[in-house]
Amino acid sequence: MVHRELPKYQKDLIVQRYQSGEGYKRISKELNIPWHTVKIVIIKWRKYVSSLSSVSTGSFHVGDYGTLLKRFCEGEQQCYLRLMEDTLRPFVPLYHGVVQHGEQDYNMMDNLLTHFNTPAIMDCKMGSRTYLEEELVTARERPQPRNDMYEKMVAVDPEAPTVQERAQQAVLKTRYMQWRETLSSTASLGFRIEGFRKANGECQTNFKRTKSREQVVEILFQNGSNCNVFLQVLADFAVSLQVVGSSLLFVHDWTGKTGVWMIDFGKTVSLPTHHTLDHRTPWAEGNREDGYLWGLDNLIDVLTDIFGEAEGTPALTCSTRQD
Repeated sequence: MVHRELPKYQKDLIVQRYQSGEGYKRISKELNIPWHTVKIVIIKWRKYVSSLSSVSTGSFHVGDYGTLLKRFCEGEQQCYLRLMEDTLRPFVPLYHGVVQHGEQDYNMMDNLLTHFNTPAIMDCKMGSRTYLEEELVTARERPQPRNDMYEKMVAVDPEAPTVQERAQQAVLKTRYMQWRETLSSTASLGFRIEGFRKANGECQTNFKRTKSREQVVEILFQNGSNCNVFLQVLADFAVSLQVVGSSLLFVHDWTGKTGVWMIDFGKTVSLPTHHTLDHRTPWAEGNREDGYLWGLDNLIDVLTDIFGEAEGTPALTCSTRQD
């Protein structure tokens, strides 16, 4: 028997009624939808909620009607408002404005996992640095040795602190931020893998010290069935690319549905008038370069090397370079 796929508005109505306390049978009767169909919709929705809660923090809440609530950030709000009018709009979550949840304001956007069936996810943080130049300036203006950052440093590498830092049992924030970036492929490749979530719900996020190309390749090999699909999706994405720093979220499921989106714009800021970036020039304080496209070039190269010649996998022929 072939079951007709419900339109999105009906699925949203089912979820809304379920959240209000109605049972499967009542929802089925009120909406004139078979009971087993209602059950399937609710089971899938609960999987989506579970998958989000396994990788997010208290900054996120699952909203109604296929939306996601992210703790309000004015800079991110302004970025989304501009993106809704930009050619990049298909590659970012659709933005729905500001809402209040409890006593906290949230930016409301599309839940990118809503239309996937038990999806697999890869999150890549793009760019050669993850802090703003303004953060360095502020930290220098108020230099204060931080014991908490010292403890984080020695937990990762006991040999990292200098003699003076060991004596103080503290490090400056500027020193910590720049040291942290050298640990991962952020500094060496212009991107780093933040995490994977497999279709079975297993999460892997311990990649803070994954630095070399060889280490990145090994991790991608271990998640090869996912990355094979991600490579093909990225080929379509990169053709229309015009970017400012953010993360890339790759998603696919067993049905063959795929997607890639830019996310996380809390540190995306407007440049001073007449200041432009090429997103590939190495960063030096004052030039504001973020290395986003350099990182994307490297990500494409790594994935192409791994899967480009695999049987049945088309090589990635597009590039973000403008040589």
